Amino acid sequence: MILFALRRFLGFAATLLLAAVVIFYLLDLLPGDPARFTLGITATPEAVANLRAQMGLDAPAHERLLSWIGGMLRGDFGMSYTQRAPVAALLWERLAVTLPLTVMAMIISVVIGLPLGIFSARARGKAPDTAIMVLAQLGVAVPNFWFGMMLTLVFAVGLRWLPPGGFTPWGEDPWLALRGLVLPSLALALPQASILARVMRTALVDVQGQDFIRTARAKGLTMGEAVWRHGVRNALLPVLTILGLQFAFLIAGTIIVENVFYLPGLGRLIFTAISERDLILVRGATIVLIVAVTATMFVVDLTYGLVDPRLRERGTP
Repeated sequence: MILFALRRFLGFAATLLLAAVVIFYLLDLLPGDPARFTLGITATPEAVANLRAQMGLDAPAHERLLSWIGGMLRGDFGMSYTQRAPVAALLWERLAVTLPLTVMAMIISVVIGLPLGIFSARARGKAPDTAIMVLAQLGVAVPNFWFGMMLTLVFAVGLRWLPPGGFTPWGEDPWLALRGLVLPSLALALPQASILARVMRTALVDVQGQDFIRTARAKGLTMGEAVWRHGVRNALLPVLTILGLQFAFLIAGTIIVENVFYLPGLGRLIFTAISERDLILVRGATIVLIVAVTATMFVVDLTYGLVDPRLRERGTP
């Protein structure tokens, strides 16, 4: 297991390094000059040149790349061009909103999606199975920002149970901060729960026809006991894959949902940084998102090895 984990970690590190290089050069190719954008169109060429030198933009690209990667390894993501503050501090402040939002959405999608998928598989071909699959198809088709607006109309405007938007800092009122994330996390979670329900149902239906289920039935177990003791674990492999991918979709989805609910998270920070051409902030935020996604996939790969020992022997999931 240690060798398997080491191989997966090396792949994780190589992915991060490649992603950092690609992000740097892609953003470097974008037209426009951050120094000119900061000073405005009335700035003199000398003033722009001086600011470019202060920002380090006059150095060759490979030197700036190495400096950026070296700084990140020390925890220094540089200074924001527009906000004149350390990028690391800005990212940490916004992650305090985005990470709880993403984790809440992931938990809600698992709590809703997996039981519905198991129940649907057990009721295969019956009316509850059809109803769940129709709702799941609807959940996949409807975008999360529409769910967000409908949830706001019902629970914030109509029933007044939850705030319609905005965010109270955790340090001021943790309970109010948590309540402010409920509707956005539900809007993010419902489409993902629909996908999970469909994947879990399909995986479990396939497993029910396997020999080990028939063997378990021959030993005297009921179908429900055989599925619960042996089927669910074997059906988890495709579900784990979807869970890892969902984390990436949930983080990307926060860019839209955070704007719908006016949350000061990482998604809104990236949106603002792009519009202001604050490239060093965009780079820092993007690499943080990639670290979060690849770290999740790394954990999923390790879980593969724990669930199925054969994968540890092959070395790849």
